[in-house]
Amino acid sequence: MKISVFRKAHFNAAHRLYNPDWSDEKNWEVFGPCSNPHYHGHNYELEVKVTGEVNPETGFLINLNDLKKIIKREVEDRYDHKNLNIEVEEFKNLNPTAEHICYMIWKNMRPHLEEKYELQVRLYETPRNFVEYPAS
Repeated sequence: MKISVFRKAHFNAAHRLYNPDWSDEKNWEVFGPCSNPHYHGHNYELEVKVTGEVNPETGFLINLNDLKKIIKREVEDRYDHKNLNIEVEEFKNLNPTAEHICYMIWKNMRPHLEEKYELQVRLYETPRNFVEYPAS
């Protein structure tokens, strides 16, 4: 039986959307207040979806406690209460847009799950704006 399980998580982080090759005016034109040189923050909401076959011995697709530990280590410990541009290595040269953050969460989690599982990450930057990787 193929099924999906979901785990929600939350983290707070600051960032600045900015292209260093552009002028401040061009950054403001493209990113608006999100290019504030003093940064701004979000209360990110995360949904992690794991899909696969149920283990007939346990009745589980995956032990949700194991998934919780992966999310804590690879997402919450890495991003929570951080300035993404300054404190998180992968964003020192990568604009920390919601799209890039979502992809990096997927990329950081993927090696910690068995290949038999499909992984999908949905990241809410605001209640109305969210991204998903891989796209369905």
